Amino acid sequence: MHQTLEQVFGYRQFRTGQEAAISAVLAGRSAAAIFPTGSGKSLCYQLPALLLPHLTLVVSPLLALIQDQLAFLQRHGIAAASIDSAQSREEIADVMSRARSGELKILMISVERLKNERFRHFIAQVPISLLVIDEAHCISEWGHNFRPDYLKLPDYQREFKIPQVLLLTATATPNVIDDMQSKFAIAPDDVVTTGFYRANLTLHVEPTPGRDKRRRLVQWLGERAGQPSIVYVTLQKTAEFVAAHLAQNGIPAHAYHAGLPHDKRESIQRQFMDGRLNCIVATIAFGMGIDKSDIRNVVHFDLPKSIENYSQEIGRAGRDGAVSECLVLANRDSLNVLENFVYGDTPEREGIARVLDDLLNARNDGQWEFLLLPLCEMSNIRQLPLKTLLVQLELRGIIAPRYAYFAEYRFKYLIEPHELVARFQGERQQFVQALVETSSRARTWATVNFDAMYQQYQAERSRVVTALDFFQEKGWIELESKQMTEVYSLLVTDFDAKALSEELHDYFAHHETTEVARIHAMLDLFASEQCLSHRLAQYFGDAQAPERCGHCSVCAGHVARLPEPPALEPLEQQSFEALCGDFIGKHREARGHDPSTECLTRFLCGISVPLFTRLKARSIAGFAVLEDYPYASVRDWVLSHQ
Repeated sequence: MHQTLEQVFGYRQFRTGQEAAISAVLAGRSAAAIFPTGSGKSLCYQLPALLLPHLTLVVSPLLALIQDQLAFLQRHGIAAASIDSAQSREEIADVMSRARSGELKILMISVERLKNERFRHFIAQVPISLLVIDEAHCISEWGHNFRPDYLKLPDYQREFKIPQVLLLTATATPNVIDDMQSKFAIAPDDVVTTGFYRANLTLHVEPTPGRDKRRRLVQWLGERAGQPSIVYVTLQKTAEFVAAHLAQNGIPAHAYHAGLPHDKRESIQRQFMDGRLNCIVATIAFGMGIDKSDIRNVVHFDLPKSIENYSQEIGRAGRDGAVSECLVLANRDSLNVLENFVYGDTPEREGIARVLDDLLNARNDGQWEFLLLPLCEMSNIRQLPLKTLLVQLELRGIIAPRYAYFAEYRFKYLIEPHELVARFQGERQQFVQALVETSSRARTWATVNFDAMYQQYQAERSRVVTALDFFQEKGWIELESKQMTEVYSLLVTDFDAKALSEELHDYFAHHETTEVARIHAMLDLFASEQCLSHRLAQYFGDAQAPERCGHCSVCAGHVARLPEPPALEPLEQQSFEALCGDFIGKHREARGHDPSTECLTRFLCGISVPLFTRLKARSIAGFAVLEDYPYASVRDWVLSHQ
């Protein structure tokens, strides 16, 4: 272990916590490493991967994280690769063959990849020593970044017979740690936590009215000219606006957000990493896995989404151990924007009932098949909450995931069909002949007919997919798959649909309440009269942090009193007909009935749901007109007019 640390990674000694986590893994036990951002969690899997006999499979929530880690591994001569949506079919086939042959030590994927029929078929044939789950707090519904697909990871561990797991995260509260530990049966002694206090970070919270924020930002960054800095904002349009304002005031800056083309994002990130650009104004899309050790300043121009997000984002500063500053320009102006993100994720009762109807309509077949996007549209539920709803139905024992498959496979012959058939003999040749004959061929592409293959040749779908993958690997065809269809078994169909949709709606409403409370807990932290560093560490269950750090705004004698948002004119003065009339008319045309209170409130607050895309709601008068008002107030106002 120590020899590998020095020879491969060039370090003389481990950082705090690393040796304990790595030793547990090398002793054959599952473990969790809960270290602050930037304290070397990745080494806890990178080093064991070199010493374990088989493949280490790393599940990570973001492509940027994967690419960053890969670059590091390749620099150190470690055989690592990823499979992701940005790759060509040839690249994916190459990675798969390297994994099969045992050449790869580390394979990195997103959690969604495990729903892919072809990928699961492939991974089942590869021996795996260790499953690593990065950003493991995503598995907990109490976490700030819950991802429903993460809940299935314990099942995948069993399905692929992976003997042990390593969980990595920087932001886990005591509740979340308990949750992670029980889901993967990790012994308490193998949960390694190193504390959340970072002595080199100076935390400032400055109460700043909205109209003064840009001026204060220019002044603050101007005093720190040339230092690598990240400015965090909530919305993409704010990122563009603030970056332009900084540039006009002599501070070269670029906006970075998910709405930019991939190559532009890559280029901005590279310039920042290389020191050619020192200031980035970013939504939270930026920074996950950014391994730049000398970031000196992190500014929150807008409020972060939660204490966990705040902790993660300031954790990108000062990874080299040198003093770094973190500033929040705090007010309550953007509070509604943050709360609206939460409200938009709560499905309506009617939407939940529609999903349950669709499920019950499939009961005679014993299995439920659907395409995710059409189900989103039909139920008017966003993708993430819809996935959460499906996981809730699984947890209640009503459905069980069987597999997801691409509804359509099509291929292009790269050799003549008769040549393809001639490469096989006996029964295999008959099978390939049947595949050629049953696939309907347009000018270039041939579409596979799985039903015909089963009826005429008794060929199971999995055999056909395996054959197609093999042909592609050999370079005989080019293969394409699209339209992911989810297939679930129906375990219970005699439930009371009305009672269940109420129960599920209550679950989402409870989640909404806890998320809004999380936003207010963050405001309480910023307005704290106690040392900020101490309060932050305490939130994460770290009792070791000093009572007074001596380097935060509270220790310097500045308790933040957050200014109230500018006064808005009373809602009673708005005309319901003027704001909602056009939308109600369009809704009646499309759906045959009036929109619900919830639907109208979302329209007025500018919260997008699938139905709005279909109705082109953004172009209807009244959309987002009341986005500055609290959601609950708008809902009450709408209710009083219905």
